[in-house]
Amino acid sequence: MGGKDDNYKVVYRGESLLFTREGEWVFFQRPKHCGGGWWLGRAYSDCFWLEFERPTSLSVGILYLLSLDSVRRQSEDFEDDFKLT
Repeated sequence: MGGKDDNYKVVYRGESLLFTREGEWVFFQRPKHCGGGWWLGRAYSDCFWLEFERPTSLSVGILYLLSLDSVRRQSEDFEDDFKLT
């Protein structure tokens, strides 16, 4: 599963997710006979909310989470002298 510095967990085939924080990002590996790939979503106590409507690769999912974090960090930066012209 993901390391303690990661903002996501990885659950491989045959493993279970025993504990998760509300809203934590989780990758679930799909069975090979179903085409493989990963489901990416947020885990809650009562549901798993898919982020994409189709399975994704692990690398594409991680790039998505990295870009999401980058946008989130930049959203707090404001330019004081911004003028709409």
